[in-house]
Amino acid sequence: MKLITRIFYLGCLLGNLAIAADKPNILFIYTDDQSTRTVSAYEDAYHWVDTPNIDRLAEEGIRFTRANIGSWCMASRASILTGLQQHKVESLRMTGPNPMNVYDPEKCQFWTESFRQQGYYTAQIGKWHTGVDSGYGRDWDHQIVWNRPKYPENSPNYYFDQLIEFDGKEAVLVKEYTTDKYTDWAVEFIKERGPQSGKPWYLWLCYGGVHAPFTPADRHLEAYDEVTTPKIPDVYPPRPGKPEYMNQMEFWKPGPNGEPVEKGREGPVPVGMQDLPGRPLKDWVRQYQQGVLSIDEGVGRLLEALQESGQDENTIIIFTSDQGFAWGQHGSKSKVAPYRANIAAPLIFRLPEGVASKSRSKGTVVTEPVTAVDIPVTLFSLTGLSSPWKMHGYDLSPLLKDPEAPWGKPSMLVHTAKQYGSDTDTIPPKGNPKLYHGPGVPWYVLLSQGRYKYIRTLIEGETEELYDVVSDSQEVINLVGNPAYSKVLRQYRKWTIDELKRTDAGFVNKLPSVANH
Repeated sequence: MKLITRIFYLGCLLGNLAIAADKPNILFIYTDDQSTRTVSAYEDAYHWVDTPNIDRLAEEGIRFTRANIGSWCMASRASILTGLQQHKVESLRMTGPNPMNVYDPEKCQFWTESFRQQGYYTAQIGKWHTGVDSGYGRDWDHQIVWNRPKYPENSPNYYFDQLIEFDGKEAVLVKEYTTDKYTDWAVEFIKERGPQSGKPWYLWLCYGGVHAPFTPADRHLEAYDEVTTPKIPDVYPPRPGKPEYMNQMEFWKPGPNGEPVEKGREGPVPVGMQDLPGRPLKDWVRQYQQGVLSIDEGVGRLLEALQESGQDENTIIIFTSDQGFAWGQHGSKSKVAPYRANIAAPLIFRLPEGVASKSRSKGTVVTEPVTAVDIPVTLFSLTGLSSPWKMHGYDLSPLLKDPEAPWGKPSMLVHTAKQYGSDTDTIPPKGNPKLYHGPGVPWYVLLSQGRYKYIRTLIEGETEELYDVVSDSQEVINLVGNPAYSKVLRQYRKWTIDELKRTDAGFVNKLPSVANH
């Protein structure tokens, strides 16, 4: 990722333009804080959830049931843009008032620049959360961006009154409901980039929904009146087998009728994440789910635009989110923590016939675990373009073309709070603020493979965690300490260290010891 990389690709530009002419378009729909529970195609969605347009993508494509895209918004986006784990994204730094952050584009290049140099017309619309420099003119040919790091005073405005930059020009105030406006701009882009443009396009459409303050469109305020309080086994502590910090997770308390209500918290609250002590959990769940409905409608409009413009048969569609969000599970009202309820996101690929296997049936479900860094590697593979550097992910195209293909690849997610690159070479000690993020979640490594999931909290003497995600989908029963699983535990511990070494984690030889069992 040096300057010479750019010189090489510029030198190949003319040839690459001709090569790229017959490549598929790519529409990458990327939402915010959207759990699998919000998409009715997913098994863990509540029975009253209804997202017909996202479901249509699943019915016509490939749905992944175990996608851990990221642990929180900025880190997830950094991995999507680089194909690297958080601990190798060099120069990204939090600076100034939250959410201000910066990076050095010479040290932290984004692969969209390579796509652009190899003949794609690249565009980004919507939320930007990865550096004050949003990359217009370098990474993006076209950009309509709400740049949160650049305008921290405007950063709480997830749904109305956003400062928007159009193709690098001075920001203007856009007052309308953002989910609808982002869809409007994306539909215009798709229609303008029709077959007549003669050049394939890549659009990264970044919705701000359903991030806090979880504001639905006015037209959806009466939706889902049949919501009931979800049954959650560990909404209150104690949580046997969980690390210390998880037994301190207390966002909820029993209300007057015995159902969970919000407890509230002391100290500052993350941006937009207002607390309403005494508000029933089911009311929060309903509001959160209402916010997804405008996204689902947007997906329907995007599909219609592709069909009307004659591009439906030549466009790869990806639908996912930066991570999920827990409402009551493990006592949470947050993302970040390493559990399915907190971080699992929907992930759907819909491929053109020329890319997908003709023998593959539609509506395919893949149960293999995957993560953010797998997506860029897969896009380079599906398009036949040259990757500009070695990325950390695994190419998912064999699974996309044949979901029954042998796999066996591990899926690792590393959370190092707000530290990136070489700043993660040394793990902060217990009690150091740099060790924690969000609601007190410390650094951790998560590895999924086969039917088990392993979590190692990077605190000296803390318990490891091992879950059978088939028999215990809510990840309540920690199998560490059960002698019947000691061999499995040793194997997953080794695989985790192997993956840390493969991805050049600077702290791999400094891991704190684990608890004795």
